[in-house]
Amino acid sequence: MGRTRTWGVITALFTLAACGGQGTESTAPPTGVSVSLNQWRSDEASHALEVSVRNDTGTPVRFRDVQLVTGSFATLPPTRVDTTLGRTPRTDLRIPYGEARCDPATIPPVRPATVVAHIQVADGPPRKVEFPVRHPDPTLDGLVKAECGAYILRRSVDVTFGDAWTRAGRALHGDLVVTRKGGSEPITIDDLGATTHYTLFPRSGKRRPVAVLTADATRLEIPVEVTPMRCDWHAFAEAKKAYLFPVYGIVGGGERRYLIATPPAQVQRTFLSYAQDVCGVGGS
Repeated sequence: MGRTRTWGVITALFTLAACGGQGTESTAPPTGVSVSLNQWRSDEASHALEVSVRNDTGTPVRFRDVQLVTGSFATLPPTRVDTTLGRTPRTDLRIPYGEARCDPATIPPVRPATVVAHIQVADGPPRKVEFPVRHPDPTLDGLVKAECGAYILRRSVDVTFGDAWTRAGRALHGDLVVTRKGGSEPITIDDLGATTHYTLFPRSGKRRPVAVLTADATRLEIPVEVTPMRCDWHAFAEAKKAYLFPVYGIVGGGERRYLIATPPAQVQRTFLSYAQDVCGVGGS
């Protein structure tokens, strides 16, 4: 009886050890495979970035899914990519990333990041790996500064496109509407930026500063004109950033920051129809 109990205990211990070993499987990346983070201009409109994979070996590695994990952005579920890579200096796997975690008063430093993926090396079993990302990563650092700067600026002011736009020669005239959202400090609209396809200028001809929302005002309309940046119809049709206009602002005596103002869909169609006419090109 005692011997039977002893063997039962030993068997149970071996079973527990085996289960424990499965739970501690290494998440280290395979030798010769690394990742970096990048962002194409076309990624900005869809809040995406590129996980750039380098494989210095001749062994194929299948990436089933990819996920960015960092304290600087909300963590999204893994993105299925199902891509097998042989030797490559760089192959981009495009994934979305979450909303930046911002402070209402200051831009936080970028936090360390990891790329988590489920991979399969050659004919081996699928497993979870964690690729380290160099810190501080310049791509993530730039995204944090841009998104958190806009977050801070938008706590005080919003900039939108008016609904009425009229053709004036080879330009399109309308208004930018500046609306106070909080605080009582003067807000300086310091500059207006162009997009990949359109220029945006104040009709006053004054470039910097463009206008000031005084401390006692809650709303300001800035007359502006829009002209095509380029007249390539294919470029217009394929553009993803054509309507992301940077607007630079200063609250009180604070730092210069920028937010992105995007015309509503109806105004975007007006811009496109006008550009098609001015440029003498057509689309389907």
